[in-house]
Amino acid sequence: MTGTMIKNICVYCGSGRGIKPIYAEAARVLGRSMAEQKIGLVYGGASVGLMGEIARATLEAGGYVTGIQPSNLPAHEVPLSNVHEFIEVPTLHERKMLMFQRSDAFVALPGGVGTLEELVEQITWVQLGHHRKPILIANIDGYWTPLLRLFDQMRDLGFISSSMNIHFHVADRVEDIIPMLRAAVKSLPAAAGDAAGINGAEISGV
Repeated sequence: MTGTMIKNICVYCGSGRGIKPIYAEAARVLGRSMAEQKIGLVYGGASVGLMGEIARATLEAGGYVTGIQPSNLPAHEVPLSNVHEFIEVPTLHERKMLMFQRSDAFVALPGGVGTLEELVEQITWVQLGHHRKPILIANIDGYWTPLLRLFDQMRDLGFISSSMNIHFHVADRVEDIIPMLRAAVKSLPAAAGDAAGINGAEISGV
């Protein structure tokens, strides 16, 4: 295992399914693809919504699943009992840090405010130089287009400067997610990949 291989992907997604069936199908396709390519899933641990869809699809295809859940989440986010590794932590902050440490790349499927917060936090960490693990926005059926337009507006109005730009990838098709992430990791020089925290290094400065 080199410092620039993707072993685990953290997937942020909703505890709801959304009203469009394409969201759940995208979660299932991504889960199966990760399992087929021997990439583990790190996710929020729930059995419901898109979280449950991707975790069950990964497991059914023979993949490895790690669920990480704080002890004080809403009652409806019932844990998925048959994951390979389930970790309960005291706080949401500890959950997010452990998800970071266990993962080599990050994907945001459709989701709500929590998914948005997790995604933006990772983008901010990259912007500030705390790590260089790749982040990908899965813009399924244009779900994240308003956010992408907001980022453009932030640039246009001077709140994101060229010297402090934000870095992420966008895939409109779920089939493109893993190839794009692998290409992003391979583009890093070996030393940079190690410094980025690929395959489990600690984040610095946060």
